[in-house]
Amino acid sequence: MSNSDGARPRRPTLNDVAARAGVSRALASLVIRRAPGPSEGSRARVLQAADELGYRPDPSAQVLRSHRSRLLGVTLTVHDTFHADLVEAIYPAAAALGYEVLLTAVTPTRAEDEAIDALTASRCEGLILLGSVASPARLSELGATLPVVVLGRGAGGGKAAVDTVRTVDAAGLGQAVDHLAGLGHRRIVHVDAGRDAGAAERRRGYRDAMRRHGLDDLARIVPGRYTEQAGGDAARALLAEPELPTAIVAANDRCAVGILDAFLRAGVRVPQDVSVVGFDDSALARLHHIDLTTVRQDAARMATLAVGAAAERLDDGRTGARDITLDPELVVRGTTAPPVTR
Repeated sequence: MSNSDGARPRRPTLNDVAARAGVSRALASLVIRRAPGPSEGSRARVLQAADELGYRPDPSAQVLRSHRSRLLGVTLTVHDTFHADLVEAIYPAAAALGYEVLLTAVTPTRAEDEAIDALTASRCEGLILLGSVASPARLSELGATLPVVVLGRGAGGGKAAVDTVRTVDAAGLGQAVDHLAGLGHRRIVHVDAGRDAGAAERRRGYRDAMRRHGLDDLARIVPGRYTEQAGGDAARALLAEPELPTAIVAANDRCAVGILDAFLRAGVRVPQDVSVVGFDDSALARLHHIDLTTVRQDAARMATLAVGAAAERLDDGRTGARDITLDPELVVRGTTAPPVTR
């Protein structure tokens, strides 16, 4: 709506929408809030009027009226491409349930607790923690004050009800080792992620799979993290040894990309000399020049389930903890092949 004197256009109000649609303000409010009651005809007229006027509800006014923020706080790790995939899916999942999302980052100079404190200070009603490294005791403490969903790992058995959404990490590493063993590899190394989220389960899956294939005597875990730098460091450590393994299962795709980069610089061919497998199937893995064989986590499904779990607590009053697990899926691309006889 515009003023005749050229002043800044006035933002259309709910009264304007009701007047154009020929209904009461109360009925227009029910339609805008998607509440039950109005007929389909009335609903159609109100929505058409809102669209014609360019009306958008005022989120701050809605919060004041409801005494609820309807904000979900999300922590993520900077530079983590899989976290970016999760966040991209969290936004529409939250919007579909009437929630807004507030993001805050965990960085090398900003601890997870600091990020969480920023979200709670901003009146977030629930938290979704991506790749949290918080202790079970800390998660229990948080879960006693507001709904918490941990995405990407188990909660560790705390006393308070904390929901978790995760891929079965051990099974994913098992699929990677099964694939490599099926190609004929025996000297298969796992570059792990230390104490990071999900790392212990992935180590267990690696060891179990190597044992299952009768390769437990050849099992070897090289220390790493979920970063390109850690992958590069691990690759350079292996390059300094007399002989390379024939295959490597990396902690995640970022770690795998660091390994690929170090091998490329050293003239080691992948997969001709060494096969490499990642974990996540992030956007990195799907780049044409990387073409990484990896274990897929369904980011969109995980995000939808995490938002749904938080909304169940906030809107439906659920109190019992849920541990939601999804099956991984091996995606074979161009970084794995049968070993060359040496």
